[in-house]
Order: sequence, then C-alpha cells, then structure tokens
Amino acid sequence: MPHFLDLHTTDADALRAILDKARAIKSARDGAPRAAPDSDPALKDRMVALVFEKPSTRTRISFDLGVRQMGGQTMVLSGSELQLGHGETIADTARVLSRFVDLIMIRTFDEAVLHELAEHATVPVINGLTNESHPCQIMADVMTFEEHRGPIAGRKVVWSGDGNNVCASFLHAAGQFGFDLTFTGPEALDPDPKAVAFARDRGSRVEIERDPFVAMRGADLVVTDTWVSMHDSQSTRERRHTLLRAYQVNDALMAAASPEALFMHCLPAHREEEVTNSVMDGPQSVIWDEAENRLHAQKAILRWCLGV
Repeated sequence: MPHFLDLHTTDADALRAILDKARAIKSARDGAPRAAPDSDPALKDRMVALVFEKPSTRTRISFDLGVRQMGGQTMVLSGSELQLGHGETIADTARVLSRFVDLIMIRTFDEAVLHELAEHATVPVINGLTNESHPCQIMADVMTFEEHRGPIAGRKVVWSGDGNNVCASFLHAAGQFGFDLTFTGPEALDPDPKAVAFARDRGSRVEIERDPFVAMRGADLVVTDTWVSMHDSQSTRERRHTLLRAYQVNDALMAAASPEALFMHCLPAHREEEVTNSVMDGPQSVIWDEAENRLHAQKAILRWCLGV
C-alpha cells in the first residue's frame, strides 16, 4: 500500500518524482481561479477522509481544496467525532473507513495512531502531522527553496530554536535530498537523535551548534518554528521562552547567514517571539510561497498514493 507516512520511509526517487509532479501541477494552474478544476481531474469520483485529531488551518484548507480541484470529494472528520482509540479501536476504525473512502489523511498527536491506522487500512494513509514528524510541510519547503534557488542538494539549512517534529522531518529530508543541516538551539530541545542519525547515515553533514551566529555562517536557508504550543501551560511557556530567547530569528541573525539566504516558517507564527516582523515581512522571507506550496505538494502526494 503506497502510504505517505514519513520522508525517511518513502523512497528518495519517489520523493523527487512527487516534487516534479507538484511543480507541473502548479504550472498548469497558473492564473486559474481557485475553484476551477484541474485540466486533469485525477481524483474524479474519489472520496478522501480528512481526519483532524489536532486542529489545523493550512493542512485542512490545502488538502480540502486540493482534492476538490482534482475532481474528488472530502469528508472532514474531527477526533471527537471518531473518538480514535476510545470505544472503537484504531484498527477497527481503519477497517471501517476503508470501506467508505479511497484515501485517509490524518493529523494526530501520537505517531502510534498513524502507524496503527496505516497497518489496518486497505486504502492509502497520509501523515498530515504527528508529534514526531510533518512530512507534507517539508515537501512544500523543499519545493519552495528550489523554486527560488535551484537544487537543494549540497546546500546548508540552519534550524534555529526547538528541535521539534518539523525539525525531524527536515533532517529526514536532508538525508533524502542531499543537503546539510545545522541545528542551533538549547541542549534541552535538541532534535530527535534517530532523525540526526538517519541524515548522517545518508551522507548529510549534520551539526549541533549552540552559538546561533556561528551556526548561520554560510546558511542558504534559515528555518524556525513556534516556541510554544496552544496546549502548553503558562509555566511551560515561560520556561521555553527563557531557553529559546537567544535563538530568535531577527535581522542581526539573518545578517550572519549568506546574503542570498531564504527564511521559512511553517506557520502559524508568534510574531516578535521566535521571529521578528522585519524578518517575516522582509525580502528574504518566502513564507507565503511556502504556505501556498502545501497545496501543490499535497496534490502530488495524493496522486502518488492513488497511482493517478
């Protein structure tokens, strides 16, 4: 079953083919109204379940619109509606959903939920985000970088801040697409060692540098993410702010990178916390292209999963 669960578990050639398709999809829609169907309605008569245990803006809109543009229909379900693992087992939910839909996208907390769903589903499953990874986002990020700067292979990416799930997927991408990654942040928030090991085993140079200004030297891309979650307590928020304050992406930090460096953030951002307004809205920021490219990258992922 062609599930799209993580970048490090998907063949590198398949990932490159998905990005090539995403660029073609975007080019073919140049100037088309948002509600206009694609010239190739690849998902005609297909039903896609979009399952959200964790709330979303960009993931929900981009998947919903993408399916509709390709001629399919969506069934949007919240975690409270399905009560995954509470009452009916995740395995049984997977079996039932597979009788009604052609594909399942799930955005959840626990990675184990994703994998159990995929194990028992008889239709493809896409990882829309877990606490461990965010592969769809990074496909859009790689696409965005290459639109602006050409091939990402051999480039230097610097991740500043919390070594979270998005950072883990960037490390997976480093191994699969052949770029290097430097993490700069507090030791308490270092990235997943398994993700670091994967990238290094694939030949990518991965460095941990506590001094953010040293880390930025020669950076082609600077990336950060929010320091706190909506679920964090006030005490947790204060502790994380104290830990991460030195890693805010501001004008001074961007000036330490390559003059041609781009800035990315998967959004939503807490302006003037992990990144300043001047960087977010500045000439090196490509965050809006990055957000749009979720649509095109995910359409290509949907097509790859369904073989259309």
